[in-house]
Order: sequence, then structure tokens, then C-alpha cells
Amino acid sequence: MFAVVKTGGKQYRVVAEDTLKIEKIAGEVGDFIELNDVLMVGEGANATIGAPLVDGAMVSAEILDQGRDRKVIAFKKRRRQNSRRTIGHRQHHTLLRIAEILTDGKKASKKAAAPKKAEPAKEKAAPEAKAAPKKEAAPKKEAPKKETKSDAPVPGEPMFAAPAGDPDKLTDIKGIGPVAERQLNEQGIMTFAQIAALTPEDIVRVDEYMPFSAAQIEDWQAQAKDKIK
Repeated sequence: MFAVVKTGGKQYRVVAEDTLKIEKIAGEVGDFIELNDVLMVGEGANATIGAPLVDGAMVSAEILDQGRDRKVIAFKKRRRQNSRRTIGHRQHHTLLRIAEILTDGKKASKKAAAPKKAEPAKEKAAPEAKAAPKKEAAPKKEAPKKETKSDAPVPGEPMFAAPAGDPDKLTDIKGIGPVAERQLNEQGIMTFAQIAALTPEDIVRVDEYMPFSAAQIEDWQAQAKDKIK
């Protein structure tokens, strides 16, 4: 049996045990949800078509994951207006597993599994440990934790340290307009040498936290290397 469901403004043909990625819906991983906008349900030529929905039909699904798609870059340019705008977007999505396709007003039989209770054997072991108290050992001094540098930028602080001296005109690189130059300067990138010296890890950070893709940055890096030769 198959069904055609509508969610997030789109239609999907599904059968039991299918995995389906849709626009984000509310819920936690492991929850079971109900998709009630069923447009068609049945088997082959005996399928029932709704007007617009099929009465009493419903699809039960389990949430497998809540995630985000890869970044999409939107670039807009106005001719002869010296205006360019680059925006990055990562769409939220929900990954589902189709559990059941129900008709005639039937209710879903599958529900989220309840958390397991603690084993009684572990509870009985606690009093025995209290019966024979041991001498308390002297508290051990905790070793100082090493500070780890987070990849995420600190709000209000630039991602890179700006070098001393006059900044380069980054708009000389093809693909960097006035807006992109200002955004790079705000994050401490002021010269061609800095762009040329970006490591693969730096490119990943810029791709993640700024509206520029890795392909754009690698192209700028190649041009910056030519300018500092």
C-alpha cells in the first residue's frame, strides 16, 4: 500500500519503511508523528483519491534526525550600480521513517519507546556498600585543564588578528565587492597575504560562519597569491 502525503508545501509518495527527508517539523529524535494531509492512498488501480484529502487516512512516521542541508550561496549583483550582495543559507530538515499507512480512521499502533527502568540488583548493592565504610582517601588535586581553542568565533571579536600596516584593496580580487571587503575587514582579514595564507581549517571556518563558500575563498586565495608574487 502506498500513500501520497502533503507536508511543507510539497507532496511525497511513500510506502511503509521508506525514509523521507522533508521540511523541518517539530519533534525530538525517536518521536512518532502523524501526517494527516493524505491526498491518495491504496494499491494500484484501487487507490482512493481525496477531495482534496482522504477521509480517515493517516500516515505514522518516526523522526530519525533533525539536521541542516549544505550551505547554499545566493549572489545578487546590480549592473553599473556597484552593488553586490552574497548571502549564505542552510535549510533545516527532518528525516523520517514511514512506520504505518492507516485508513478508515484507525489509530497508529507504534509509539515512542519508554525509557528503561534501573535494574533492581543495582539498588540492592547500595546498602551493602554502606555496611562496611572505608577510610576516606585524601582528595586528589585535579590537574589544571588545558584550555582548548574553539573553532567558533567569539561574539564581538574578529576571527583573525589584523596585521599592522596599511590594508590592501581587497576589491582588486575578482569576486570581492565593497560589501564583501567590509565583512572580511571586520573579521581581521586586511591583506592579500592573509588570504593567500589561509589554511584548509581557516577556509572551513570562514565557510561556516561567513556568507562565503569554500569554492569562493579558494578562488580568492589563488588570485591573492598572484598579487603578492
